[in-house]
Amino acid sequence: MPRYFTKEHEWIDVDGDTATVGITDYAQSQLGDVVFVEVPEAGRQLTQGGEAAVVESVKAASDVYAPVSGEVTEGNAALADTPDLVNTAPEGDGWFFKLRLSDASQLEALMDEAAYQEFVSTL
Repeated sequence: MPRYFTKEHEWIDVDGDTATVGITDYAQSQLGDVVFVEVPEAGRQLTQGGEAAVVESVKAASDVYAPVSGEVTEGNAALADTPDLVNTAPEGDGWFFKLRLSDASQLEALMDEAAYQEFVSTL
């Protein structure tokens, strides 16, 4: 399953026309202890680069952006009760939402893991 990254520190795993989205380990480390997460509801239409979710930590509140356009099929309900999953498993069980891609060609603008690691090393 290919994984892509954005400069806003979201990751996206793609399986056919379905994708899972979360924030990177780098992003959660910058946020600190996550205390609240608001994920989008199923059926919501997202636009590439548009606000999709909110994550709040002891340091700050941040928006999570949609890496690609599509329709949300599921928000991670587990984050309502255990927002710290974003800290303990940001690129696993701490995912934010799943969506159905509306334009797979948008993936071409995203980074692969090597490019993302190089990008983070410059920050």
